[in-house]
Amino acid sequence: MAIKLDGKALAEKMRAQIREETESLARRPTLAVILVGENPASQVYVRNKEKDCVECGILSQSYRLPAQTSEAQLLELIDVLNENDRVDGILVQLPLPEHISQEKVLHAIRPDKDVDAFHPFNVGKIVTGEQGFLPCTPAGVMALLREYEIDIAGKDCVVVGRSNIVGKPMALLLLRENGTVTICHSKTAHLSEVTARADILVSAVGKTGFITGDMVKEGAVVVDVAMNRDAEGKLCGDCVFDEVEKKASYITPVPGGVGPMTRLVLMQNTLAAANAHLQG
Repeated sequence: MAIKLDGKALAEKMRAQIREETESLARRPTLAVILVGENPASQVYVRNKEKDCVECGILSQSYRLPAQTSEAQLLELIDVLNENDRVDGILVQLPLPEHISQEKVLHAIRPDKDVDAFHPFNVGKIVTGEQGFLPCTPAGVMALLREYEIDIAGKDCVVVGRSNIVGKPMALLLLRENGTVTICHSKTAHLSEVTARADILVSAVGKTGFITGDMVKEGAVVVDVAMNRDAEGKLCGDCVFDEVEKKASYITPVPGGVGPMTRLVLMQNTLAAANAHLQG
């Protein structure tokens, strides 16, 4: 039976470390969170981030804007926050309403305040291996693997999903740790053959029941990044958990695996931004 990678417990440990550091700073770090519209899932995410800020000693500024907010109005707010020396991080909760260009909005956030690491400048640093903000979910996965002393070097790593938010940066971070990385997607031929050879399998597809037991190698480390709802409305990942757990050596539960880590990396990035701003 697989050992569960407990993201909740590790997040608790990280939270205490971040709070200790924020209390030693000349001023508290500040994160500005912008939510446009009434997306229920986004509202939950924003509430959780506000809670994390309180627990980590980070000031949270929330901007809840109506769905009718124009692109120009949103960009104007970002400009104001960019110029505010007391704001260390800016996060725009995705998805945005269809009339607003996600690309324009993410590009408008100043790179030194881009704590989600979505700006092309920060993405470029990830590609070249330079020091900078790391994208929250992939960095959270890496922190979990480190905590459980799972060696990546030389391992066959397979990432299912090629999004800019998870799949692509996840592959880059595994590569940085000397993993041999394959990215799979909807056009991958013989997908189950590729996943079945993985020593470390990361799934970020967003489809309930997508990864079945026969797609997983005996003893593999399986990281399920997805947050789906099953037919009964319960939170679940991409994996058929009962099947995969029997074959894996380690597995992330959903909930309680990657989710808490994603949020704590955001707090780490905000703290790093504040440190950089305080140092001038």
